[in-house]
Amino acid sequence: MFKYFPHTEEDLKEMLGTCGVSSVHDLFSDVPEAARFKRDYQLPETLSEIDLRLFFEQLTHPLNTQQLICFAGAGCYDHYAPSVVQNLVQRSEFLTSYTPYQAEISQGTLHYIFEYQSMIAELTGLDISNASMYDGATATAEAAMMAWGNAKKATRVLVSETVDPKVRRVVETYAHYHGFPIQLVPAANGTLDRAALDKELAEGGVAGVIVQQPNYYGIVEDYTGVADAIHEQKGLFIINANPSDLAILKTPGEWDADVAVGDGQSLGIPMTFGGPGVGFMACTEKLIRKMPGRIVGQTLDNRGQRAFVLTLQAREQHIRRQKATSNICSNQSLMALYVTIYLSVMGKEGLREAAEMSYAGAHSLCDKLLATGKFKLTYPDQPFFNEFCVDYDGDLDALLEEATECGYLAGIKVGEKTLMIAVTEQRTPEEMEELVDIIKEIKA
Repeated sequence: MFKYFPHTEEDLKEMLGTCGVSSVHDLFSDVPEAARFKRDYQLPETLSEIDLRLFFEQLTHPLNTQQLICFAGAGCYDHYAPSVVQNLVQRSEFLTSYTPYQAEISQGTLHYIFEYQSMIAELTGLDISNASMYDGATATAEAAMMAWGNAKKATRVLVSETVDPKVRRVVETYAHYHGFPIQLVPAANGTLDRAALDKELAEGGVAGVIVQQPNYYGIVEDYTGVADAIHEQKGLFIINANPSDLAILKTPGEWDADVAVGDGQSLGIPMTFGGPGVGFMACTEKLIRKMPGRIVGQTLDNRGQRAFVLTLQAREQHIRRQKATSNICSNQSLMALYVTIYLSVMGKEGLREAAEMSYAGAHSLCDKLLATGKFKLTYPDQPFFNEFCVDYDGDLDALLEEATECGYLAGIKVGEKTLMIAVTEQRTPEEMEELVDIIKEIKA
């Protein structure tokens, strides 16, 4: 009768029997017929969780500070997360706990980290995942250090110019203080310049190559043959990936990457002014001893029951400083739990559906913007996923200001005339139409 109640039919019968009645309706028999409500309730049609949230946000809009409808991305995305995720994460045993230093008595924490690792390994198509890291930028920097430590006669680590500039700056900072140079490989038409990469590899001394998928401009790059060229020179192929897109795109494992890194923020973590996120790292089994952080493994206890242990800890706190691969002291474990619950609730089909909606929405909005005659695709020959760059023929600053006044964060300015726009499954066709209408009205 009430599908959200935990009571079974047997429970209901027992309770009604105790009350001495045969049905729930008998409990209201003393209410006079004249006072009973007999018409249909004026309730709206069933709504999805996203639509229900939107309904109440609009209902309370006059009372609250305006929240902009977000079409910005560049590494931080407005994705939907089922309400159950935050409710579970906010339980006190999760919210107030910290790193499991006494690992064997932290079975619950170790269990969800183990599940997190399993899901990240499956999502990236690689053998091993660690127990999470700070964020995507520092995870990428750690991967650069990993490549440098794995090389014998290397002179530099290569980073594609199409990697997010924010990530590149963090990698450069880490590399500077660990004593190895970072060299930029230029872009050509918004993607990695393969000729420039081949030239650098031919000169030798490359410890590893870092690329991004989709890249900073939202372009889905073709990395066919890149891994083979890097491996011939004994270097590591490192892909910074957007995990939510891996529901559809080829995984780093399918590109034959050695290491996959990135930020799990797109797996439902709220944008919340830019943080927190959670860094992930996965690699091939042969690199397990070079991987920073910790790895949780599964075993049996002395009673033969399933148990979880810290299998590998390559931190200086646990081993000799000269043998350590990292000094990581916190692995954003609460956010790793958030991602684990999100992936569990969404499932493969849900993750794929969200990615398909994001892809379809971005291409639909792109077509509408081009149809106004005010925009041109910055990279018209390149495929994109849910983020794209367009060149505007007017005053871009005026456009962004006008859109903001109308309640829209229209994108991110990445050039004098270039706007980068991201679309997720949260953005409705009505929001996209309204944004296009606002732009059409702008005279600048």
